[in-house]
Amino acid sequence: MTEIGIGIIGGGYMGKAHAVAMSAVGAVFNTKLRPRLEMVCASTAHSTELYRKAFGFSRGTDDWKLLVNDPKVEAIVIASPQSTHCEIALAAFALNKPVFCEKPMGASLDESRLMAQAAQGQISMTGFNYIRTPASQFARKLIADGIIGDITWFRGEHTEDFLADPISPATWRTSGNANGTMGDLAPHMINAALALIGPIKSLIAEVETVHLTRPGGDVTNDDHAQMMCRFSNGAMGQMYFSRINHGRKMGYAYEITGSKGAIRFDQEDQNALWLYNMEEPEATRGFRKILTGPAHPDYEPFCQGPGHGTGYQDQIIIEARDFLRAIETKKSVWPTFEDGLDVNKVVNAAFASSTAKAWINVATA
Repeated sequence: MTEIGIGIIGGGYMGKAHAVAMSAVGAVFNTKLRPRLEMVCASTAHSTELYRKAFGFSRGTDDWKLLVNDPKVEAIVIASPQSTHCEIALAAFALNKPVFCEKPMGASLDESRLMAQAAQGQISMTGFNYIRTPASQFARKLIADGIIGDITWFRGEHTEDFLADPISPATWRTSGNANGTMGDLAPHMINAALALIGPIKSLIAEVETVHLTRPGGDVTNDDHAQMMCRFSNGAMGQMYFSRINHGRKMGYAYEITGSKGAIRFDQEDQNALWLYNMEEPEATRGFRKILTGPAHPDYEPFCQGPGHGTGYQDQIIIEARDFLRAIETKKSVWPTFEDGLDVNKVVNAAFASSTAKAWINVATA
């Protein structure tokens, strides 16, 4: 086993999740590389010291450049606001340091392109954790193995209700496209669609702000959006994204229809996958609930009991394992920065389609 010094930029919600994951990943997966929480960076010296003590880092700083340039920081996790991602990643790659970056990669498509270009020949990874549940990994395998035949239709959503109340105050989340629904929620389901079905060829979308003002200020980004698309393999698709969908807390859900069956999944019940196989006897044919267990991808390292389940933090630990494996083998693993760029291209095409009120070719948007 070899130690590797980890630097995490950002100590909030995702910074904590990645710090916990790096602390646990060696024990869970018996990784050859064992993370050492070397340095954390936050926006102020006071918050940095709080995070350093709480998470177990050796050192802290309120200057990300010091973290990136520190020789004891050998790999970097970017969990800071989207507006900071590009500059940090470029600086890290200039020093040949592996970079894990939370989604969305850049605050704009141009930034994402710069990041993907700089990542060529480097170790890069983009943070799409939800697709890593054992159930969704198993769904990918079922599709790849042809269990439900040729894919004909996909429906996906990422819906939440944290801004469903019109009198919820304006915050940083209600300003700037990167913080709107298309920047915040849509990338996760778009990533799922690309992973499960394949590239999206064309789309038509509507992006809308429902509550134009909130207590404390105007809203400058989108509340919800809908999209129809055509995948490169010919399958039809539709997606809906919302932060104002009453009653939905983690509405990351999809349905997939193939020529021989279908799959359903809902993240609010993340330890179950529903499978329909048309080749079963008609008398018993129907959607069957499959509870995840040790027979499914990346489940057994967490728990040996079927149906006991994995959770959100476990998804981040799986990401940490993949990032360490990429560093160890000197070969990036999915999803790379190039994969993150593909997601941002679809987001950009959706905005363009909504403005033009027309179908858009994703490759030329």
